[in-house]
Amino acid sequence: MNGSEGGGPERVAPGAGAPGPRPGEPESFQEMWRGLAPLGLDRGSGGYRRYAWSGADAECREWFRAQAESRGLVHEVDRNGNQWAWHGDPRAGDAVVTGSHLDSVPDGGAFDGPLGVVSSFAALDELRRRGAEFARPFAVVNFGDEEGARFGLACVGSRLAAGQLTVEDAHRLRDGNGVPLPRAMEAAGYDPDAIGPDPERLARIGAFVELHVEQGRALDLSGDPVGVASAIWPHGRWRFDFRGEANHAGTTRLADRRDPMLPYAETVLAARREAELAGGLATFGKIAVEPNGVNAIPSLVRGWLDSRAADQGTLDAVVSGVERAAREHAERAGVDLDVVRESFTPVVDFQHALRDEIRRVLEKRGRGGADTGGRAVPVLGTGAGHDAGILSASVPTAMLFVRNPTGISHSPAEHAAEDDCVAGVRALADVLEGLACS
Repeated sequence: MNGSEGGGPERVAPGAGAPGPRPGEPESFQEMWRGLAPLGLDRGSGGYRRYAWSGADAECREWFRAQAESRGLVHEVDRNGNQWAWHGDPRAGDAVVTGSHLDSVPDGGAFDGPLGVVSSFAALDELRRRGAEFARPFAVVNFGDEEGARFGLACVGSRLAAGQLTVEDAHRLRDGNGVPLPRAMEAAGYDPDAIGPDPERLARIGAFVELHVEQGRALDLSGDPVGVASAIWPHGRWRFDFRGEANHAGTTRLADRRDPMLPYAETVLAARREAELAGGLATFGKIAVEPNGVNAIPSLVRGWLDSRAADQGTLDAVVSGVERAAREHAERAGVDLDVVRESFTPVVDFQHALRDEIRRVLEKRGRGGADTGGRAVPVLGTGAGHDAGILSASVPTAMLFVRNPTGISHSPAEHAAEDDCVAGVRALADVLEGLACS
């Protein structure tokens, strides 16, 4: 296994890890960003393909390790492959932790996840410049496989740690090429037999604060560089398997066909209608077709529904409406249908006391040094899932959002202005100073 578990944190040796900063010479925010930018970048699409346990993932992990080394932090890899960079004794308890993830969706943007990790190291640097003294242990974390791009389940690293994903279910995960999660972990140098719940580790965390680029335009519309999260909407993924009959595209009469593509197409349209009627969100963004030939009627069309809403009742209305329409269209086409819920996360209400304390700190200090003009720091709900949402059942958690001028995310067009990123770093440093420093 890469790292240590049970035998204490691994002290990073000088010169270990990816090429990068030397001990005692941490990189600036801009230097960190430039160093991370080429890793996993697809030159053709301009997006990132940092999939779990891949070569690009390994490069990102070495980058994280190098950043820990340059700051004299203790680098540790836990039983589930999550990386930690510690200041102070991690076993002392009541630690303040910040960070996010470094993996990406297919052809994702540069900011989703990495902005939180880079900003966490930069916030530590800012606190050291201020001469702040830590009264509690502090860590930066990189959670593994947050996006679920390879194995189809989001937040695998944090779900395993929190006991929300069983070892048996994790071992059953397969990627698009049929490679099981255990084999992928072994190929990357990790022990799949070691994964599992980590309650002792989570019990040592007193607060977790995740900074993330906003995946929407609320801050752009309000004119604020930084906001605080109120809640994560309930959301889930459902797999729709339409099973028909493969046949020749050029010789089979239309009346004789059992074509699963037809009810699938109708279901995609129904998802849009149901979401509009209920006021939620519904997206079919992934599809698999068998036998996937241009001149063959499919035998199977498998589509994945992603649905989210501000409340559970609305989400239930959207999903049940989509499934009802799918079954009606499948029956009309003579096609069988199976619907499987692959993942689900209920509404996450971030701890009010921690959220309110963060707002108080930011408003008192002027949102990282800027004049508030008497305005309150905005509090936002979000439809995007995060590791902070998974950990909220075990640890007091909160989130900061940095303005995204276009609202575009999970795309190469994702963007945040440098001034806003700097404001985010200062705001995170203010929050961490209030929580962890004397």
